[in-house]
Amino acid sequence: MTLRHPGTLAGRLVTLEPLAMEHHDGLVAATEDGEMWRLTYTRIPSPDEMRDEIRRRLRLQDEGGMLAFTARRTDTGAIIGMTTFMNIDASVPRVEIGSTWNAESSHGTGTNPESKLLLLRHAFEVWECSAVEFRTDFFNRPSREAIERLGAKQDGILRAHTRLPAGYVRDTVVFSITRAEWPGVRVGLEARVLRHVEAASPDSGSPRLG
Repeated sequence: MTLRHPGTLAGRLVTLEPLAMEHHDGLVAATEDGEMWRLTYTRIPSPDEMRDEIRRRLRLQDEGGMLAFTARRTDTGAIIGMTTFMNIDASVPRVEIGSTWNAESSHGTGTNPESKLLLLRHAFEVWECSAVEFRTDFFNRPSREAIERLGAKQDGILRAHTRLPAGYVRDTVVFSITRAEWPGVRVGLEARVLRHVEAASPDSGSPRLG
């Protein structure tokens, strides 16, 4: 069994499209939004590194180890980040959603939960995955809390697991969502996205949701 790239996954807040070199300038602008590459607990490409990072992800995609996406705001078309299916095991099947980053101004707008909804829906409902995994640095508490809000459960911690550009060897926290848990997770994610859609509508006076 081969898990093929699903192509474009379109949502109401965010659209995920296959990563391409033509996205370079938009991705540079997105990573400059908040200087995301300066975060020490994750790997986010700097403007100077972006071309090599796109090539790296496309090479891994050609080798079958990754399926890469560029994220855009659906309303404006502005590029806001990157995400992937990775650590693909088509024999189970099982995948990880990772290597994700988003421009600082997109945080709290609902684009990230909808991005996860689109990816999880494809993984569970098209590929019929048994589980979908998420990994993050033990010290990256915002990421850990965001993964837990998705409905994922912690599987464990891989201690002294991988070295980051900042120079330290991180402990990696592993979370997952199983196929049996997906229906409940989907309901929760759909409700979160709907709240953001309603808050962003012209008739709404509600503040932006977190």
